[in-house]
Amino acid sequence: MQKRTLGNSGLTVSALGLGCMGLSYGYGPATEKQAAIRLIRTAFERGVTFFDTAEAYAQGENEALLGEALEPFRDQVVIATKFGFEGGDVQKGVNSSPDNIRAVTDAALKRLRTDRIDLLYQHRVDPQVPIEDVAGTVKELIGQGKVLHFGMSEAGAQSIRRAHAVQPVAALQSEYSLWWREPEREILPLLEELGIGFVPFSPLGKGFLTGAIKESTSFDKTDFRNIVPRFSEENRKANQGLVEVLRRIASAKGATPAQIALAWLLAQKSWIAPIPGTTKLHRLEENLGSAALALSADDLRDIERAIATITVQGDRYPAHLQARVGN
Repeated sequence: MQKRTLGNSGLTVSALGLGCMGLSYGYGPATEKQAAIRLIRTAFERGVTFFDTAEAYAQGENEALLGEALEPFRDQVVIATKFGFEGGDVQKGVNSSPDNIRAVTDAALKRLRTDRIDLLYQHRVDPQVPIEDVAGTVKELIGQGKVLHFGMSEAGAQSIRRAHAVQPVAALQSEYSLWWREPEREILPLLEELGIGFVPFSPLGKGFLTGAIKESTSFDKTDFRNIVPRFSEENRKANQGLVEVLRRIASAKGATPAQIALAWLLAQKSWIAPIPGTTKLHRLEENLGSAALALSADDLRDIERAIATITVQGDRYPAHLQARVGN
């Protein structure tokens, strides 16, 4: 697997990382522990060196899972985690107070079985805590050797600029894919200007761009897609056109829709490293195959022309979650 450097940070990661959230949280029941460990270790064997977790993914359980899975080859991988929710519980709201950042970092180090966190993100901007205080606290942790790089997630341009002035931001993690291209307007130009890497989550549209989700698909009762407007039955039906476009292009390239979607992301900027997540080994293999799929300038133009005729229906978050984005 090819490597990429996140902006000017010097932090080198595999072109594709692994988002580990879904193994413990968000998409239905947690994956059986040994199966999850096997998937994480298989990703490493296939060249993945960039693994993403957070305190808020099952209140630390995902970090503990990742720590156990990666312990045998800790020094060969980059581990990213996040702070920023009260007690690691998304339902309790944000908390980026300096004391909480310090406490969460110490707890994460233990769960991850490591002496340093390669990339520590603020999970969501906390409007009650000046971003300068957040960046300053992470700067202290970097000075202590507990953290190597500072990141932000779903932050807006103003917050990124202000934080970056205190402690250089190595990477921004936000949603970006062929069905959510909002970052192209303001965020990508800003990241390029400041030398910040970009780590797209949900690069497959929370599974939709794989083509496996139909209007009739039913999700587990604990799957958060049940409350996402874009995943209403009506909108899933309306959005199938985008998948059909990907399917046509994929067929011509001997690839799958998911591979085209990931290859398109990789082709946007050299400092972009998507983190698709999965709980299935065959999907992991499929996703990793996209790293070897080169799209030509003509291919990219064809994709742009084809999707320009499609308007994706439905908001990507319900209103109460959207309120935490872009601050």
